[in-house]
Amino acid sequence: MERLSENKIILVTRPTRLAELVARFNTVAQARFYVEHLGADFSDYQQEDATYQHALAETQRVLSQLGRVQVVERKFLPNFLFGPDDIIVALGQDGLVANTLKYLDSAQPVVGVNPDPRRWDGQLLPFRVNDLIKIIPEVFLRERPKKLVTMAKATLNNGLQMYAVNDLFIGPKSHSSARYRIQFGAESESHSSSGVIVSTGLGSTGWFKSLMNGASAVARSAGSVLIGQEAAAPPPLPKGRRKGTRRETTTVQTGFAWDADYLFFTVREPFPTTTTGVSVVFGQVTERQPLTIESHMPEHGVIFSDGIELDFVEFNSGTKAVISVAEKKGVLVL
Repeated sequence: MERLSENKIILVTRPTRLAELVARFNTVAQARFYVEHLGADFSDYQQEDATYQHALAETQRVLSQLGRVQVVERKFLPNFLFGPDDIIVALGQDGLVANTLKYLDSAQPVVGVNPDPRRWDGQLLPFRVNDLIKIIPEVFLRERPKKLVTMAKATLNNGLQMYAVNDLFIGPKSHSSARYRIQFGAESESHSSSGVIVSTGLGSTGWFKSLMNGASAVARSAGSVLIGQEAAAPPPLPKGRRKGTRRETTTVQTGFAWDADYLFFTVREPFPTTTTGVSVVFGQVTERQPLTIESHMPEHGVIFSDGIELDFVEFNSGTKAVISVAEKKGVLVL
């Protein structure tokens, strides 16, 4: 087949829910029995898989006319070597685009393609499969607009590194207390908490938004309660509140630019004791002011990024992590 060019296109894919179930239960029939036995609709799994497989086949057909195509499954991304001139096409959900960006070293452009617009909103998936025949040649010629994405980086004193496009999590592997010492600027204290979240601009509408709105709602509901005193009346809601059917609520505006040159860290559920504090719990991380965390956990301490718990580095006693704005940025094609 004659191609438009010999440029290399890396097509990144992900397994559907049905594919993951078949990998677990060996056959479609056994997967169906498991899902329907629990009262769920198995046809939804089949429809999702069929739509994705159709989109995948069509994507491969279109891309093969435009360049040399290599398909890479998401699970192989940590060990895959991307070329500096490769163009990457991610066919999947938003998370697949984020997972792909953090493994690129040379600012290769990433084209996010939504395989199922009726199912996925796709904030990072601006294109459909039919758009590729026009988009990819323009990317080859560097005529497409692009958007830079700031990443977070954790550098450990054992030589390991971890990048994040949305969030870094530093804490316990299971539901237990994280013990560590945190230093931010001139402040330093020991913590017992549920872990620390460091969010980028791209992640500010996700986990970070949830944390900020949760903290705001708890503080507003608690009012100005002081230990040993009667509870004061809760403060009035700010302007712009929304009225619900049972109580009034408000949403905190938390989003910041994808290419912002800073991050935010948030400590989850810090617990005060005679040896642990709750002062250093929130702040803006910049190039000049990184965040340093030293693990006091003898085991089960981890750092993972973008919600992929299986892709982690150990963070146990004596390990120190410096959290900073990454030296590299992701490049999204618009």
